[in-house]
Amino acid sequence: MPLDTPGAHGSAVDAEPLGEEEAEDRLRGICFKTGPPGTVGVELEWLLHDVERPGAAVSHGRLTAASDAVRATRLDAALTFEPGGQLELSSRPAGSLMACVDSMTDDLAAVRAVLARSGLEPAGLGVDPWHSPRRLLREPRYDAMEASLDRWGSAGRAMMCTSASVQVCLDAGEEEPGPLGYGRRWQLAHLLGAVLVAAFANSPFRQGSPTGWRSTRQALWADLDAARSLAPPGHHAPREAWAAHVLDTPVMCVRGRDGRPWTVPERLSFRDWIRGAGERPPDRTDLDYHVTTLFPPVRPRGHLELRMIDAQSGPDGWLVPLAVTTALFDDPEAAETVYRAVKPLAETAGPSPAPRNPLWTAAARDALGDPELAAAAAVCFAAAQEALPRLGADTRVQDAVASFTDRYVARGRCPADDLPDPATAARHGRSPAR
Repeated sequence: MPLDTPGAHGSAVDAEPLGEEEAEDRLRGICFKTGPPGTVGVELEWLLHDVERPGAAVSHGRLTAASDAVRATRLDAALTFEPGGQLELSSRPAGSLMACVDSMTDDLAAVRAVLARSGLEPAGLGVDPWHSPRRLLREPRYDAMEASLDRWGSAGRAMMCTSASVQVCLDAGEEEPGPLGYGRRWQLAHLLGAVLVAAFANSPFRQGSPTGWRSTRQALWADLDAARSLAPPGHHAPREAWAAHVLDTPVMCVRGRDGRPWTVPERLSFRDWIRGAGERPPDRTDLDYHVTTLFPPVRPRGHLELRMIDAQSGPDGWLVPLAVTTALFDDPEAAETVYRAVKPLAETAGPSPAPRNPLWTAAARDALGDPELAAAAAVCFAAAQEALPRLGADTRVQDAVASFTDRYVARGRCPADDLPDPATAARHGRSPAR
């Protein structure tokens, strides 16, 4: 049973009260597991729309029936549904880019076929362009999450119920310094991440109106709360920075046990909880669960989760961010080229952590309309195209990346620039994500 499942307590050792030094050691030991990069994974979130009437809200009963049908389908990936009914497929760790692509392609074909029989389709958009947040899943953890995030405004509910992404998962990197070293990859992720936000921005509308952001999804994440969506400060070593960040971030909720309700403490950091401020002593499973409630743009969980990319339109849109990101991190030549290209972006970012700094704000608001980000993206996509054959990418993947580069990156544009107004799309029975 996964540790983020309500009621999971683990072994007797896991249930023992956790000391502060033990917590720091545990975080430093599990956050960056080093070795030669090569393992690839992807998590794809999809909004679900009616095929004929994409602007109409799909009823709870209809979504429930469709989700039951999808759950009955044999898939290689793990299947979950998000609080607003979004469908998520999480691949197994794959030994190569193409192994990951092939597995997810087969699973998506199966899922699309099942949904089509219900008159539904998965839509690749960073934020639902029509609907207000509507939570369908009623579970204690989502009740607690909603109550916690509501303290900071409406962004939390919008994130939970109306957003979708392409999340790329890659190895942390080697212990030694160099292009594939974990320290370099950690730094690269927080600079290249802004370029990825800009290049793949795909959420300019919300609740039927333009928002002024190319990636409204990223703007929502930045507005989530004071600490939960932030990266650790960049002036400390990665392991130490992440461990301190986890312990100093407020606890979202305390899981109920033995039938007791979940509680939502206010301004209780995990460090203070360890020191006796909570209602009961925390244990290892509480720490592991706490990590799942942190939403920085890059989350180290042994591997690196890159969480900043909007869901992409079209049946194969998801291929491009997966292939580009993998190439830029895992091909040594591309990694060195891209690191040199994005390193100057640190000056624009300034001292504030992502995503609340000028670089990430420009990426979400202006995308590749920002000249500095456009220039960096041109170098990054060229390096990715050169690296993909070395990683064994087939012509389908290479052609998808080349087409995206020509259509968007070479012109200083992003997918958000092609999305039709939601009202116009709804009148014509057409989803903006097609």
